[in-house]
Amino acid sequence: MTLIFGHRGAAGGYPENTMLSFKAAKAAKADGIELDVQMTKDGELVVIHDETVDRTTNGTGFVKELTFEEISRLDASYKFTQYKGGSFIPTLNEVLEWAKQQREFIVNIELKNGIIDYPKIEEKTIKLIYKHSLQKRVIISSFNHYSLVTCKEISSEIETAILYMEGLYMPWKYAESIGAKGLHPHYHAAKGEVISQSKSHGISVRPFTINDTQLMQRLINEKCTGFFTDFPETAVELKLKGD
Repeated sequence: MTLIFGHRGAAGGYPENTMLSFKAAKAAKADGIELDVQMTKDGELVVIHDETVDRTTNGTGFVKELTFEEISRLDASYKFTQYKGGSFIPTLNEVLEWAKQQREFIVNIELKNGIIDYPKIEEKTIKLIYKHSLQKRVIISSFNHYSLVTCKEISSEIETAILYMEGLYMPWKYAESIGAKGLHPHYHAAKGEVISQSKSHGISVRPFTINDTQLMQRLINEKCTGFFTDFPETAVELKLKGD
């Protein structure tokens, strides 16, 4: 069964990476959500995609140069003005506190440390995962594959997944070499052979970001492990039709 993950929640219709968006994905019956983690000046893990707050909030500046108190006051409604005044940047702790109450709900945490090297972001993230006893329901992904190796060294039981944009030769073998159980390719790199060969080697494949309904259907038909979409309600509807 192909699992549906709400990309930054239900980012097609709600302010991305906010509790509004995550709850909308859950209401759409998504199997899980994907979120992004950066770190504030005072070491708080916050859920936001960009290294700066400029695009998605009414503030400016790098996340790493703002305290959590400063970030918590920002409006994160982005282009969805109907949610102005009700959308904020959540902490990772806040999201996991909510997620642990959602039965069989999976959280994919993307560590955003490919550009900025946040000190001990892996240890801090994993500590929170264990605090909420979510180690069996969390996947840690990153474009920084060194970081994924560090995560496996800290905890062998939390699944890690490799994010990548372009074709890798026999990516299932690369995943095995760094202890990852998942591949999260851009959809252009998610060819049918990659999906089938990876699955036969025990490696899950979950492409991003799948918003085209024909592509959704193709991945469901190919029994891809899962995929990330801004429109989980559409993907869930397609999957239910197939069942």
